Amino acid sequence: MAEVQTPVLDTPAVTPGTGGPKKKKKKGMSRGARIALTIIILAAVAIAVAVVLYLFIFKEDTSKGTAMTDFVSIGSIQSTVEGSGTTKAKDSATITPTSGGTVLEVFVQEGDQVTEGQPLYTMDDTAAQKAVSDAQKAVDDAAKTVTNCQKELQAVYDSIADLTITAPHAGKLMDVASLKRGDDVSVGDKIATLVNDTKLRLSLYYSYAYEGQISKGQSVQISIPAVMATRSGKVEQVNYVRRVVPEGGVMFEVILVLDNPGTLTEGMDASAAITAADGTAIYPYENGKLEYYETTEITAKARGPVESINLMNYADVKAGALLVQLGEEDQDEEIASKELALQSAQEALKTAQDKLTEAQKGLANHNAVAPISGTVLACSLVAGTEVQSGQAITIADTSVMTIEIKVDERNIQYVKPGMWVDIDQYGNYFGGVVESVSQIANAENGVATFPAVVKVDNPDGLLMSNMYVSYSFVASQSDNCLTVPIQAVKYVTLADTGGMAGDDGMMEDGAITDGDLAEPVPEAYTGGAAPSSLGMVISSSGGSVSIGGGSGGRPGGSSGDGTATIVFVKADTMPENGIAEPDPAWECPEGFWAVPVEVGLADTTRAEILSGLNEGDEVFIGYETQSADSWG
Repeated sequence: MAEVQTPVLDTPAVTPGTGGPKKKKKKGMSRGARIALTIIILAAVAIAVAVVLYLFIFKEDTSKGTAMTDFVSIGSIQSTVEGSGTTKAKDSATITPTSGGTVLEVFVQEGDQVTEGQPLYTMDDTAAQKAVSDAQKAVDDAAKTVTNCQKELQAVYDSIADLTITAPHAGKLMDVASLKRGDDVSVGDKIATLVNDTKLRLSLYYSYAYEGQISKGQSVQISIPAVMATRSGKVEQVNYVRRVVPEGGVMFEVILVLDNPGTLTEGMDASAAITAADGTAIYPYENGKLEYYETTEITAKARGPVESINLMNYADVKAGALLVQLGEEDQDEEIASKELALQSAQEALKTAQDKLTEAQKGLANHNAVAPISGTVLACSLVAGTEVQSGQAITIADTSVMTIEIKVDERNIQYVKPGMWVDIDQYGNYFGGVVESVSQIANAENGVATFPAVVKVDNPDGLLMSNMYVSYSFVASQSDNCLTVPIQAVKYVTLADTGGMAGDDGMMEDGAITDGDLAEPVPEAYTGGAAPSSLGMVISSSGGSVSIGGGSGGRPGGSSGDGTATIVFVKADTMPENGIAEPDPAWECPEGFWAVPVEVGLADTTRAEILSGLNEGDEVFIGYETQSADSWG
């Protein structure tokens, strides 16, 4: 093993008293220099941080990213109206005792199902029976008073009418009274005898041996010796009376009637031989005398002076002809008094009838039955106790429920009776039908709504009164229509409505001005990049995309109010209906053209295109960003 040698270091000699070799002293940095250096370092760090913040945080990224597109496609769009309301039974009734009394029995309780006419409760009805009896007597007395007042008033009117004396039927005047103008006529005074001599009647008697051989309507020949002529007549009546003649025969009466040619009169002898069925002649017991067919004694029914007269013996008159006109006394005051009395009596009768109705209802409520079929919702009556104010039984037919909804004025045009409505009661789904729509709006806070009633069948009783439900229905729908994503649609304000593309597809004059940019809520995308929100230009009139509402359409080009609706379409050359020089503020992407369109319905994702685009057109919807939840 080799020996390890320890190196020997040369050491200077140490002179006694000197303390060894002397070290060289270094020159140090002053305190002020050190402070200045620190400040410089901190400033450099601050500048570096500021640069980093500016570059990575505060500096605006002018890069918009890649333009994202979609295509015009055929589809369907629905405009849906949604809202909420509370339920109530379509039919309900509350039965309340109208008078006090002791409840004897109660036959139902809350939750019971009852049918119409089913007994509900009974009460002591002694007082109610008396109330009905008293009310009925009051009605009877009032009705008698009304009848008497009517008779008295009618008597006054009749007395006025009786001042005019007319012929009750056609005929000839006989035995006329001798009257002249100014003569006073009293009630019952005879005016004339009016006879109807256009026909004559003849009464003859025939033997009961011919009973059954003479019948009503049978033709006869009547012989009149005074004129030595025979006239045709008919059997008017057969009276099986029993006239016994001196020879012992029993006769029955036959009344014959014949027309008067104008040469016959009452009192002439006449006879008639009636031919039996076997051809045998049947003769009367004796001749009879002709009588006028009708005779009327005309008498005055009112008192008064004669004002006009038209009486003459043997004068022919028609029915209703004026014979005598008597003067009228002033009866206006009497008529007014009678009419007032009748009106008061009628009002008293109405009041009595109303009280009777109430008394009868009160009696019925003492033994009440269910007015409708349904469920007992409340019952506060207790057997053996006195009825207290507010106690009642409430019944509701919950097999059919109703929901009162309020429809915004923008959608009321689409709501019609019979329309289907989807109902959601916290996960329980029902189908309803619009039953009625009010034509009068309720205005509140600047918004007008129209009440409507939705009817819902509820056979299982899952819906109860006052439940909160949500409803929705399709207000309008377009099928097989052109659609684009809602982000593709922009609304713009025009400086000059003549600046839209004409027939040649170019701007005529003017330009499209900047609008107020308003960003809609971005659509939700899952995974990958998301399109940044497209600024939507809002006109000064407040036009915007209609989401879930009715038709939001604006005509292509100028709408007449200085606004237009456009879509950016990707194309190598400008489409025929494109805008030649779009406003730079629209930030039309490179390779795209602004095309005016007409928009119809819109939902939360797509809009209907009525005109301006074709199926398969590629349209701009936004810019691609690195974050799916970034707005760009």
